[in-house]
Amino acid sequence: MEEKYFLYVVFTRTATTISRLIHHVKNDKYTHASLALDRELNYMYSFGRKYARNPFIARFKHEHLEKGLFKIQKTLPGAVMELEVTKEQYYKAKSIIDKFVANREIYKYNYLGLVHCLLQNEVSYENRFLCSEFVYYVLNDSGILHLNIARNLVRPMDLYESLQKRNGRIIYEGDLKHFYLKAMMA
Repeated sequence: MEEKYFLYVVFTRTATTISRLIHHVKNDKYTHASLALDRELNYMYSFGRKYARNPFIARFKHEHLEKGLFKIQKTLPGAVMELEVTKEQYYKAKSIIDKFVANREIYKYNYLGLVHCLLQNEVSYENRFLCSEFVYYVLNDSGILHLNIARNLVRPMDLYESLQKRNGRIIYEGDLKHFYLKAMMA
């Protein structure tokens, strides 16, 4: 029997000002995206706040549902989507993420890209990413998802909708504060 390989895209919407603004302006159900290499989300990565209460310092980071900004949320609306990928796609995605981890000090949050995204202006910076821009970058370069739009214009909901059309399977949707309990019981 052939071994199966999976990646996990995690979608969330926090109660931060920027998340509420995006939710209000774009009517997006989810405003943040992360990419995980495992079902338990122990190896989950994205671009976001370095310090939970400081929106002005953000970077590439290893995220945890029980730490940082996610921890201080009363509830954490979200979804975990499972993507079955080939062995080659999985290891290509892992290799790209490993590069980000090894060089984390050079990667910054794409503050200007956020403004450009909201205004629908195409622009990209080599070492600056939005959360969804990062997830799309990894999926695109791994041969998993091609949307034919500039990476800075990809919003979490674009990923959510596109991946569902390409056999992405929601394995959990609801308050992610309860994800571990549900995941461990499955």
